[in-house]
Amino acid sequence: MAKMANFKKNDLFLALAIGFSSALMLIFVGRNLSEENKFFEKLMPYANWLFLIFPLVCGGGIVATHFAAKIAGHALYQFGKFFLVGGFNFLLDAAILNFFLFATKLAAGWPQTGFKSASFFWGIISSYLWNKYWTFSGSSQKNRSKEIYQFLAISLISFALNVGLDYFFVNMVGSFWNMKPILWAQFSAVLAAAIAMFWNFLGYKFIVFKVKTAEISLSTSNVDSVDCIRPHTSCTL
Repeated sequence: MAKMANFKKNDLFLALAIGFSSALMLIFVGRNLSEENKFFEKLMPYANWLFLIFPLVCGGGIVATHFAAKIAGHALYQFGKFFLVGGFNFLLDAAILNFFLFATKLAAGWPQTGFKSASFFWGIISSYLWNKYWTFSGSSQKNRSKEIYQFLAISLISFALNVGLDYFFVNMVGSFWNMKPILWAQFSAVLAAAIAMFWNFLGYKFIVFKVKTAEISLSTSNVDSVDCIRPHTSCTL
């Protein structure tokens, strides 16, 4: 059986906070999009329910992932937290981009790419803080400078994927289903971010915040040794 994921009360609190903040940002984006699309306009009267639904889904999800990780392994629990953080950072990115698009009404060309770059920048800062201190907390003992350099390298590739694909969809592919330019710019950002998200998880887990096998073996060995030398304690190795 796989090792049980380490669950803390703080994990549940942070998951609930992510749910509440995500609901707030999604409502902000939805209100702007409702100016361009009747479908979103019809949904907005029910938007306040998100303040209840999102925290419940995020909180319940992190608890469910914790117990599922008992069978599937700790990596599943990390991915569960990464998924919540990724959703939060995606909405942060979308909310900032949404603000620029609707404030300037510039939804294509280099101005839109500049807006996307700015929103991506703030999303990356948030991503580093959340993933280092929550998702992969305690996973990496490497030199801080090396860790930051590796994070920046992964983020630059993610930037190329995210912004590059967004530019490609907006300026070279053209909109589907007769979407208006601002809606298509937002939809393209969703596609680009979804593709980049999987690269981020692999890069962060196996490069930036990687746990060395030797460190895991040494840690396990030390725990077993301490248990075995305690008086009146039986050893199970």
